[in-house]
Amino acid sequence: MKLRIKFKKYGPVRFIGHLDVMRFFQKANRRAELDVAYTGGFSPHQIMSFAAPLGVGLTSNGEYMDLEVHSLTSCEDVKTRLNAASVPGIEITSVKILPDKAGNAMASVAAAGYTVTFREGRGPHFDLAPAVERFLKKDEILITKETKKGSREINLKEGIYELKAVDGNSLYLLVDASSAGNIKPIQVVEALFAENGDPLPENALMVNREETYLRSDAGELLPLDAIGYDSEEAYNAASGDTE
Repeated sequence: MKLRIKFKKYGPVRFIGHLDVMRFFQKANRRAELDVAYTGGFSPHQIMSFAAPLGVGLTSNGEYMDLEVHSLTSCEDVKTRLNAASVPGIEITSVKILPDKAGNAMASVAAAGYTVTFREGRGPHFDLAPAVERFLKKDEILITKETKKGSREINLKEGIYELKAVDGNSLYLLVDASSAGNIKPIQVVEALFAENGDPLPENALMVNREETYLRSDAGELLPLDAIGYDSEEAYNAASGDTE
């Protein structure tokens, strides 16, 4: 049985990298006394995977971990136990049982939504709302993206699903977060500033990931936990197991 666990990451914990978050959950799962499934062999490890890793320094309301377990008392009990075993800055907000045929969290990621706020004194010297409107009317937004294989030019416009000014000092972005696209909020903001002849100041942004999305068979973007079940009874009913 596989669980999809949604959690927040905020406060000083935002400076902890992805590998340390993985190690934290390995310990938290043991402290919570969850019936976790392990791999075989001489060096067994917990069967778990994470959705799109969060950059160091970013906060989030929509992080996800998939965890395989042999059994559970209830989704609510798992949530309560993990929160009791957690630390300030990591908060479990939901636990769902995944359908048997569901893809893992990382492979399922299609998009992510972010709120970007400018630090005091480091905001734009132009009006955000009309600048965003002009920006989105462009046929192409070409940038150079650095990869492990070198640099290549990409059309950023293809990976921006939504962009709007929340107020004069913040933006909301919904962007491609799949392994093929993986647009970062700072790339969009840098391009927006460059388009307006205003270089983005160093350390100007406070970025919060609001949600991580999968794409349904119908092409709709849904939160990663939209496909799960709230109870083992609902999971068994959907699976045809009534015992």
